[in-house]
Amino acid sequence: MTDAHPPVFSRLALPGSEIAREAFAFTARATPEFILNHSIRSYVFARAHAAHRGLRPGSDYDDELIFLSCVLHDVGLSEEGNGDHRFEVDGADTAAAFLREHGVDEGRVEIAWDAIALHTSDGIAERKGPEVAMTQAGILTDILGLGRESLPDGLADETHLLLPRADLGYGLTEAVLNQVKAKPQKAGPITFPGQLLRRHLPYGAYPDWYDRLASAGWGDRPIGTGGRRRAETPEAVATLFMEYLQAGDLEGLVSLYEPNAHFVPEPGRHVVGTEAIRHALRQLIDSGAQLKLELRDIRVVDDVALVSNTATLTGPTPEPVVSNTSEILRRQPDGGWVHVVDDPFFS
Repeated sequence: MTDAHPPVFSRLALPGSEIAREAFAFTARATPEFILNHSIRSYVFARAHAAHRGLRPGSDYDDELIFLSCVLHDVGLSEEGNGDHRFEVDGADTAAAFLREHGVDEGRVEIAWDAIALHTSDGIAERKGPEVAMTQAGILTDILGLGRESLPDGLADETHLLLPRADLGYGLTEAVLNQVKAKPQKAGPITFPGQLLRRHLPYGAYPDWYDRLASAGWGDRPIGTGGRRRAETPEAVATLFMEYLQAGDLEGLVSLYEPNAHFVPEPGRHVVGTEAIRHALRQLIDSGAQLKLELRDIRVVDDVALVSNTATLTGPTPEPVVSNTSEILRRQPDGGWVHVVDDPFFS
C-alpha cells in the first residue's frame, strides 16, 4: 500500500503512521474511489480550517485522529458497514471496531465515533472538541463548499488534481439512496437520509415532520387556526372563499393565501404578500361584492394544484363581471390548501 500511493501521502503531507496507512487501505478496499478521494480531501480541508482558526497540531488537536475520522467517515456506505442504522452511525460503529482492532486508545475511539456519527449534524459537531468540529468542517467544505473561501490559495486545485471529484455530491447521494431504498429503517423521517428518500418516493409515501405531528394522537392543531375550517381539497378553497366573502370574514379570506402569495384583485393591479392581500380583500368586502365560483378545470400534481374557475362578481359594478380564473394552490403542512397565485383575469 505504501508503494501504491506515495504521491498522495507525500504531496499532501498525510500522516504517515501505521494506523493512518491501515485506515487508508481499509477505506480503499471497502469503498469506491470517489468516496476514498472525498475522505482524503476532507482531511486536507479540515487541516486547513484548523490552521485558519489558529489551532496547532499536537497541542490544540490530534492531527492523526482527524485524519482517521475523515478517512473512515463514510465507511457506513460500504457493504461491510451497511447495518440497520443511519449510515453515519453505522459508519461510526464500523470505524470504532476497526480502530479497536488496531489497538487505538478507547478515548480516541470515542472521539472518532462522535466525529463520524455527527458529521451531518449541523449545530452539534461544531460544539464538540476540535477533532469533531474540524472533521465536519472539512467534510462540509468538500461536499457543499462551505468555508472554501478560507482555504489557502491553490490548495483545492492541487487536491482535486490528485484526487478527482467524479461528481462527488451526486455519487454520494446515490450511495445513500441505494442503502435506504433497500433498508428504509436506515432513514428516519426527520433525518438527512430520510429527506433524501422522501424526494425519491411517490408523494405522501414517506411522512415528514408535520405528518408525524398529525399522527401523534394528541389532537394538536397549527397555531392560529382556531375554529376556522381549512380547505381539505383544492376545490374547497373556492367554497370557503365564497363563504368568507359573504360573511365579511377578512381574516378567513386572508387565511386562504400563503404569506408571499400573488393576488390580482382587478385587471392591471397585482399585489404580493399578506398585508397587501389583506388590504385588497378589505376593499372587496367594503364594496359589498359577492362572488360565485364554478369549477372549470383542475390539475393536481402531488401538493400543487392548478385550478380554473368561472368567477361571477356582483356588487361593485352595475353589471356582473365574469372571468375565468387562473389559480395555483399548494397543500400546506396541516393538510389544508391555499393560494400561491390567484389571478381572476390571467386567461
